[in-house]
Amino acid sequence: MKKKMMIMAAMMAGTMAFGGLGAAHAATPAERLAQVSQMKLSSIGELADDTRVFAVDKSIEAKSVRFQNRFGFEVAGHLYLPRDFDASKRYKAVVVAGPFGAVKEQASGLYAQEMAKAGFVAVAFDPSTTGESSGICRNMGSPEIFTEDYHAAVDFVTNLQFVNPEQVGAIGICGLSGMAVTAAGSDSRIKAVATSAMYDMSESISDHYNGAYYTPEQRELVKRHLAKIRDEEAKTGKAIRGAHELEVDGSGVVQTFDVMFPDRLPGDANPVIRDFFGYYVGRAYHPRAINSNTSAWDAATPYGFFDFRLMDNLDELGGTPVLLITGDKAHSKYFSDNVYAKIKGEKEEIVVPGATHVDLYDQMDKIPFDRLAAFFDKNLK
Repeated sequence: MKKKMMIMAAMMAGTMAFGGLGAAHAATPAERLAQVSQMKLSSIGELADDTRVFAVDKSIEAKSVRFQNRFGFEVAGHLYLPRDFDASKRYKAVVVAGPFGAVKEQASGLYAQEMAKAGFVAVAFDPSTTGESSGICRNMGSPEIFTEDYHAAVDFVTNLQFVNPEQVGAIGICGLSGMAVTAAGSDSRIKAVATSAMYDMSESISDHYNGAYYTPEQRELVKRHLAKIRDEEAKTGKAIRGAHELEVDGSGVVQTFDVMFPDRLPGDANPVIRDFFGYYVGRAYHPRAINSNTSAWDAATPYGFFDFRLMDNLDELGGTPVLLITGDKAHSKYFSDNVYAKIKGEKEEIVVPGATHVDLYDQMDKIPFDRLAAFFDKNLK
């Protein structure tokens, strides 16, 4: 508890230093924006409690928004408006989510802010059951529902009178990349899609990791483990926290955990874990983020990712332009490489020299925001 209080204090101090608390000026009243929204079951309000953990640009207005997806979940987001915003104009727009287990106050908010600085209306949102979005069962990952959240975010922005509904794109960061690409394949309103630090969560969860894929025997052990979890949840009616990516040790024992990270990493922690820890528990700690908290995903989360493969519908993209951003030192680079090889339509892959996977969450000298903005500016016509 003492550790969490110290981290929270450091987070709030950092936010204040960047101008986060009360930084989004109210040049455009939320009430006025709400009046020009044509979407029912949505709302726009002032960003009263600002807990963003990145450097907030005070010249970019941010509003708190809520909208409903077709399953009835209320999705919570932040709406970012371009500099010198004029509600009588019609802007290009992008919707942004990710990483898997993060919240809109972290990487997705930074990306949305940077897109607004480039002249786009942008919405960063918390996937259903996470962050401030609704869901009785908390922190349950779902490839279908998270993909639907992208469709719902497009519903929201295309019904804003200051957005051109023919000029909307999607961005997925890390584990929400697969959902962004999948949504773009079926939703003709998404005219272009970009990913950064792509992770195909279906492969990562249902087949483990490149170079350490499950054997048929290990896969059966994992399925039996998940069946026990489901049975216990069904009998007790209580959520069980556990690993969303399950390892099987040399003795055939499924390895799980009920916290994402320990209070302190062991000295021999591998560089990838150390990189994640430095972001989620260190510089970008947020109390609502699954990856920052002393909790984990619902242990039944893997079911959806065993049931449905996110990358099976790449041909549905057709002529939708795709941009994939990865780093040459990213452990996840193979995900972007594999998807790039499979896409038959217009595509581009940017490999950032010297960038790790986590660098692409918030390192301003590594993330090619200029090329990301240029991609959408070109393809949202």
